[in-house]
Amino acid sequence: MGLVGSLSPSPRRLPRRPPRKKKKKHLSSPPAPPPPPPPALTLPPAPTPNQKTTKKQFGTFAALALAAGGLYYARENDLLPSALAKSVDYTAVRKAIADVLERDENYDDGSYGPVLVRLAWHASGTYDKATGTGGSNGATMRFQEANHGANAGLKVARDLLEPIKKQFPGISYADLWTLAGAVAIEEMGGPAIPWRPGRTDAADGSACPPDGRLPDASKDAGHIRDVFEKRMGFSPRETVALIGAHALGRCHADRSGYVGPWTRSPTSMGNAYFTMLLEEKWRKKKWSGPVQYENASDGTLMMLPTDMALIWDKGYRKYVEEFASDADAFDKAFASAFGKLLELGVKF
Repeated sequence: MGLVGSLSPSPRRLPRRPPRKKKKKHLSSPPAPPPPPPPALTLPPAPTPNQKTTKKQFGTFAALALAAGGLYYARENDLLPSALAKSVDYTAVRKAIADVLERDENYDDGSYGPVLVRLAWHASGTYDKATGTGGSNGATMRFQEANHGANAGLKVARDLLEPIKKQFPGISYADLWTLAGAVAIEEMGGPAIPWRPGRTDAADGSACPPDGRLPDASKDAGHIRDVFEKRMGFSPRETVALIGAHALGRCHADRSGYVGPWTRSPTSMGNAYFTMLLEEKWRKKKWSGPVQYENASDGTLMMLPTDMALIWDKGYRKYVEEFASDADAFDKAFASAFGKLLELGVKF
């Protein structure tokens, strides 16, 4: 159940921004000198065999030596926030993300928003509370995790954000990917997502979670509980709210094997996913692909087996009904749950 694919032309397209006026070029001033390196950690001289030393002196020296080694390793492997990271203009980063969302009107439904939400979701949704592994920290999809089946097609999103990473080198990939998902939600009419910086990037792929942690769209309500509630720690209500991100985007046969949009407004964030689940009649799609469902009225919309599980399961259906009837309640629940998802396993 790769949350959020990307959809076809929709009747509810976001209004496009008026073209910006070209700014006059100005001569640039000489670049500012680089910030001075952080002060070195100085150690007391190591005691020699001829010196009379105490256990306390030896302990102090050993502790400082270990600290120096750890500091060096962290700096070399980008595990500490750098001076650049502290000076990142996150308001400017947000604007840069918003500006690329509708760069290509021919991509899916004219917006990269849904695929950026999917990137943030998949980068974060691998968290395992029992082992403390996975999650958005580390941005491990830069390594072998990119080849996991559920992440097919996300290179589009990562490549889209690469120029922004170069423009703002101080931001970590882990912060950039999650912030991009939050900005995309907001730009597509959704609620403000709580987000804060502080994630770091792993030095290599050793921290990659095993393949298979993301939800499997072919499964039932029991699988949803195993992934969302038992492994990641969400409540049933938070679980249903998070799956409500299927209001956005579409499935692609060359990525997930499924095809089609969930709603008629795939670039607008709202509670349409829940109203479609309840108001439309659903039947199995007759085709050669995996089991999925289509709306009986015209066959233009789709639902996955895990989507249908939300209305077949009594424990989940009551939240589907709540969110379908109360858009504000959904906005609040989604903003809270999505913000929580982006921070799973992160130590700020």
